Amino acid sequence: MNRFLTIALSAALTLPLSAQADEISDTLQAAIDAYNDGDITYALEELDFARQKLMALRAEAFQQFLPPAPDGWTRDVETEMQAGLAMMGGGMGASAEYRAPDGSQYYSITMMADNAMVASMGAMVANAAAMGMKVERVGRQRVAINDGQAMALINNRILVTVEGGDEALMMQAMEAIDFDALSNFGN
Repeated sequence: MNRFLTIALSAALTLPLSAQADEISDTLQAAIDAYNDGDITYALEELDFARQKLMALRAEAFQQFLPPAPDGWTRDVETEMQAGLAMMGGGMGASAEYRAPDGSQYYSITMMADNAMVASMGAMVANAAAMGMKVERVGRQRVAINDGQAMALINNRILVTVEGGDEALMMQAMEAIDFDALSNFGN
């Protein structure tokens, strides 16, 4: 049996019984069955489908790092960000807009991981002071502030951007993010 299919089957079999009956486990089993029947094309289709579902679960877990809205504010989470990232080389993303009760203030938080945009923006954030940007800290995390944006680069693979509002509001938004937990995501 193909090594990948063996690993996939082993992983599916080690899941709790309640989780084994889910769509991903069923799809992985269908891929193994198709492979054993010699239907490589269908096995690949099922593996691709299972991968898409697993990536969606991972993206949903990533979205949980968006902080809740401040007291009295609302939070509107962007649900179509993953589709846009697929056209930009993949990776994961999460975004939300936050609004004050009277609508007079707002800001947005965008998080991207494992994507070409992170690599290109990461160099800018890492060299923010040399580029004339203001640099602040939230705990141990460096935050670059420039032109109505606050940006932080976590583990050279996750870019967090806060836009909108004044600098104090953007820094409050940055302080609401659990950078320690975010830095361990996907490890």
